[in-house]
Amino acid sequence: MADNRPTDPKPVAPWLKQTLELGPPLLFFVIYLRLRDEVFTIAGTEYSGFIVATVAFVPILLASIGVLWWLTGRMSRMQVLTAIMVVFFGALTAWFNDERFFKMKTTIVYGFFAALLGLGLLRGRSLLAYVLSEALPMREEGWMILTRRLTAMFAALAVGNEFVWRTMSTDAWVKIETFGFPILLFVFLWWQIMALQHHIEDGDEGGR
Repeated sequence: MADNRPTDPKPVAPWLKQTLELGPPLLFFVIYLRLRDEVFTIAGTEYSGFIVATVAFVPILLASIGVLWWLTGRMSRMQVLTAIMVVFFGALTAWFNDERFFKMKTTIVYGFFAALLGLGLLRGRSLLAYVLSEALPMREEGWMILTRRLTAMFAALAVGNEFVWRTMSTDAWVKIETFGFPILLFVFLWWQIMALQHHIEDGDEGGR
C-alpha cells in the first residue's frame, strides 16, 4: 500500500530560499520605478506604469512560488494564499484599470491573518503554536502572549495600509509596501522573540 503521508520538505540553501521569497517584491519595485512615468495603450485603453508593473508581478511571483515548490516538494498555506490574492487582485486591477484593488490586497491579507489568529484566541488556542511549535518550542503561555500581540500587529498593519494608500502617493505606498511593512513586521517579531525568551523551552526541558 502506498504511503500518502506528507513528506518533509527537501532542504534548500537559505540564500536561494530568501532570493525566491524576497525577489518578486523587489523586482516589482524595480519595474515600477522604471515604468511609473509611462502610459501604455493596449487595445485602445491607456494603462499607467503601476498597472503594467502589477500585471508583470503576477507571473514573477507565481514562477518564484513554483520554483520553490519544485525545490522543496511542498507549498505552504501562506504561499497558496499569497498566490490566490495576488492573482485575484492583480486581475481586478487590470480588468477595471484601477490601482486601488492591488493596494487593498495588502489590507485584506493582514486583516485575514489578524482575523484568523483572533478566531483561534476566541477558542482559547494559539494557531501560531500549531504552525510553528516544531521550529520554536515554547510554553503555551508564551504562545498565547505572542499570538495576542501578533494579532494586534497584523490589525495595525491592515489599518496602516489603508491610511497609506488612501492618503499618500502611489510612490510612497510602493516604498512602504515593499520595505516599510516587512521591516516593521520583522523587527516586531524579533523584539517579541527576545522578550519571550523566558517562555522558550530548551532541549532538555522539552524532552521531559
